[in-house]
Amino acid sequence: MASPGWQGIALLRTVLGVWTRGPEAARECAARLPSLLGSHRRCISCVASQAFSGPRLASASRPNGHSSALDCFLGLSQPDSSLTFHVPAVSMHRDEQNLLLVHRPDMPENPRVLRVVILGAPNAGKSTLSNKLLGRKVFPVSKKVHTTRSQALGVITEKEAQVILLDTPGLISPAKQKRHHLEPSLLEDPWKSMESADLVVVLVDVSDQWTRNQLSPQVLQCLTQFSQVPSILVMNKVDRLKQKSVLLELTAALTEGVVDGKQLTVRQALRSQRDARRPGPAAKGPDTESVGDPRRTGWPHFQEIFMLSALSQEDVKILKQYLLAQARPGPWEFHSGVLTSQTPQEICANIVREKLLEYLPQEVPYGVQQKTMMWEEGPSGQLVIEQKLLVPKESHMRLLIGPKGHLISQIAQEVGQDLMDIFLCEVQLRLSVKLLK
Repeated sequence: MASPGWQGIALLRTVLGVWTRGPEAARECAARLPSLLGSHRRCISCVASQAFSGPRLASASRPNGHSSALDCFLGLSQPDSSLTFHVPAVSMHRDEQNLLLVHRPDMPENPRVLRVVILGAPNAGKSTLSNKLLGRKVFPVSKKVHTTRSQALGVITEKEAQVILLDTPGLISPAKQKRHHLEPSLLEDPWKSMESADLVVVLVDVSDQWTRNQLSPQVLQCLTQFSQVPSILVMNKVDRLKQKSVLLELTAALTEGVVDGKQLTVRQALRSQRDARRPGPAAKGPDTESVGDPRRTGWPHFQEIFMLSALSQEDVKILKQYLLAQARPGPWEFHSGVLTSQTPQEICANIVREKLLEYLPQEVPYGVQQKTMMWEEGPSGQLVIEQKLLVPKESHMRLLIGPKGHLISQIAQEVGQDLMDIFLCEVQLRLSVKLLK
């Protein structure tokens, strides 16, 4: 009997082979995929698959038959758990990934598409949410800020709808970009993304008591300049709030008491608390759109509110349903087998960088350079990667290697597990540390 690893490799090659024979063969194979995946996929990615099974959330999608965010949060409705679909893997080969990206989209008769920009402050959880919506971890995630350094693209395709997610860097001010010597792309990419957006998702980490009470000036400026683009508010990490009254107060502040053109009923109950803390006039006319107004805390033009924990499967299913329902008639941009526009090498480099940010202190990981020495398929179909990590100081080198080499080994193991779940193949990753000359 063949080993689980060989079964997984055979399955992957079968799927790739069917895809090259055209849509008819693909549809025939697709009918058998659920049973095949049920018996094989866990064998190939048993370690990494557990960590990224999905998140929880509550939605305010009244026009599409969903309950309001407040109803879901207060337990007055139940999420629909029927949204399931096969998540494509990413090819380990750059040429295959590039070929798939330019392949003619396999659209149904009535295709629909939606381009979504996710905006928020650095470290608000944008990449985590994107990964959960996609169903596979393709974007780096870290507790440190500026993990995402450039615009990354993810694709959700189900039935006739295709949703394109633009996971942007956190919005920062020019002063902060200059002070920390950050790439100019951190300033430019979110604005470029807005030019082609059909919907804006504004993500706020409500567990951060220092930033949760108002939208950042950069987010407000972006929303004001592109006010014609519909927007929704996603309040993340609500599971960390013990008092519901805090969440209701934040909702009123971040929306200025208005959602979808209607006054929130919670505003009257909370107004006295907000006015006690905010000096100056509380009322503003509809024409007052100045981002420079220090009294402005939120955006009164959100169409919907979602309250979620990005680590909860059911919550993210509801948000995903909403995004798919908002897709407009139009041609798909990508083949249904595309999950991300990143190359396999970019994905690997980003995830290595994620682990460096997670394990190394202060500014140390930001000075590490990566150099891929080997990227090839092994004799048993496994992906073999060798990468050098170049550091500027001997002290950094000792930190990265760790006592008896334990830290660098742990990083290699964790990166390998993540890559297994992305490429659906065995991964052998070897990391070495060298001093920059």
